Amino acid sequence: MSNKYREFDINFGLEGRTALITGAAAGIGQAIAVMYAKKGADIICFDLHEAPETREAVEKCGRKFLQITADITRDEDIKNAVKTSIKEFVKIDILVNCAGIGILEKIEEVRDEVWQKTLDINLTGSFKMTREVGREMLKAGGGKIVCIASQGGVVALDRHVAYGCTKAAIIQLVKQCALEWAQYNINVNAISPTIVMTALGEMNWNNEAGEAFKKAIPARRFGYPEEVAACAVFLASDAASLINGANIVLDGGFTIG
Repeated sequence: MSNKYREFDINFGLEGRTALITGAAAGIGQAIAVMYAKKGADIICFDLHEAPETREAVEKCGRKFLQITADITRDEDIKNAVKTSIKEFVKIDILVNCAGIGILEKIEEVRDEVWQKTLDINLTGSFKMTREVGREMLKAGGGKIVCIASQGGVVALDRHVAYGCTKAAIIQLVKQCALEWAQYNINVNAISPTIVMTALGEMNWNNEAGEAFKKAIPARRFGYPEEVAACAVFLASDAASLINGANIVLDGGFTIG
């Protein structure tokens, strides 16, 4: 064992970090915000909606919370959010791109407006936020970026054409950013969950269709927001400093074959 390795501090905490999380008012984004706060991070919530529950949970952990009510499809909202975050916290240590939508339609029935909206929110929004925050991380000398993709970006799923295409593109976006920014101490990685039992997941999949889907998953179950959040904590921590350009699939083995 080399002296260099022995001196390396494996730290899974996020003490003193500031995390900007899109879509943090509910669901997976909210779970990540709360778990980050428990690990010591201050939270910036970028969402179309106010997030009183997220704020309460974050502040209960003794961490700062900044609400930015904004639209991920508006360039000015993204730029203003980053400027406000830098003014408030000096730097952004962690970015989590979690904001997204999924409108499921058969290919021949996909409406142009649905295709464009899915592209604008899931992919273009994530890219522009990454670009804007990435510029600040380059100035600061490093950072961590986590993008929430999907198993639908790894394998084809019925009625997921718009959603799946954007999530597959996010996985490639992560690789591109990691390739160019790794030398500047910026880690960029993706998490691809299976169906996650958020309030929306419960509404859509706590039924016969959900039970049938589970039979195709070796683990025979769906995921929970806290499981995605735990992975996001690891990727944002110093312990994951050598992980870059990866896509961690949290799907109970669904995409094995």
